[in-house]
Amino acid sequence: MVQVWTNGVGIPGAAVRRATDVEAAGFDGMTVVDSQNLSGDPYVALALAAKATERLLLATGVTNPYTRHPAVTASSIATVQAESVGRAMLGIGRGDSALAHLGRAPVSVREFEGYLQRVQAYLRGEEVPFEEGADLDRLRLANQPTSSRIAWIRPGKYPRVPVDVAATGPKVIQAAARHADRITFALGADPERIRWGIDTAREARDAAGLNPAMPFGAYVNVVVHDDPEEARRIGEGGISLFTRFSAMHGTAVGPTSAEDRAVFEAVHDAYDMTSHSFAGSPQAQHLAGEFAERFAILGPASYCIERLGKLVELGLDRLVIVGPSAGADPALAREAESRFAAEVLPTLHRL
Repeated sequence: MVQVWTNGVGIPGAAVRRATDVEAAGFDGMTVVDSQNLSGDPYVALALAAKATERLLLATGVTNPYTRHPAVTASSIATVQAESVGRAMLGIGRGDSALAHLGRAPVSVREFEGYLQRVQAYLRGEEVPFEEGADLDRLRLANQPTSSRIAWIRPGKYPRVPVDVAATGPKVIQAAARHADRITFALGADPERIRWGIDTAREARDAAGLNPAMPFGAYVNVVVHDDPEEARRIGEGGISLFTRFSAMHGTAVGPTSAEDRAVFEAVHDAYDMTSHSFAGSPQAQHLAGEFAERFAILGPASYCIERLGKLVELGLDRLVIVGPSAGADPALAREAESRFAAEVLPTLHRL
């Protein structure tokens, strides 16, 4: 059965309400964004959500390799794993808004791949060599650690936390295929692009001597409304955010037409990080109707079910639904979310 997740934010006081609401609505999991200048701490939110729910799966959506040492990241998500009795997942990418608000671009793929290797070792409870530049010897202690290990993690007490990489470009997909437990593509809802992502990952695993099979998911912008254009306005903040990921450095990646490439790059060129993920942002103005209809899933419930079903047929076992945007009309946003839960979610669980 395909898992259907939704997203949340670490706003103090809101995470528990969101978690209990989405569990009651029938969602399988909830991600919490990690963007320290824009929202509260995700691990606090996830731990609180763990105590307020019984079956809801919980993940960072997503963290990054810059703001926390890999030992801190591993210890934080392992704590959520213990508090939730095995319901945690570490979602991670190269970094976006969290780094932008520190004046930083996303980390390089090389740095990202190294971080993945280290955080995985910590989560397995292994000894991890000190990083270059370690200077503990300066203290001249009687005895000292010679490597790094999270001593309180007890392999076997709880399942090891799976590492899920949010991936768009081929190099990140390949790194994730080599070192992650699963990949969740941020490629939009076009089956051709998702198929390309799956093929890229499988080829990388095969080249590394690994079993080509691994679990795949996708972040998908979905808004249920009988008028697709109104649905686009409700979801345009999130659509523009995920559109930009396909042209993070200004050039579109993945299979795309010349027309769609122009939109990817126009959204990048217009992107205002101070209105990140908001409806009505400058970048959202570049989401032409036909492009938005291909990249996102916008329309009545039956149409959304049909489009999502085609993605599941490709082999996806997890859909992270990105719905109404911040800044959208609150009444319309609530209605769209309610309709997805009532009219779409039950059918997805039967696929």
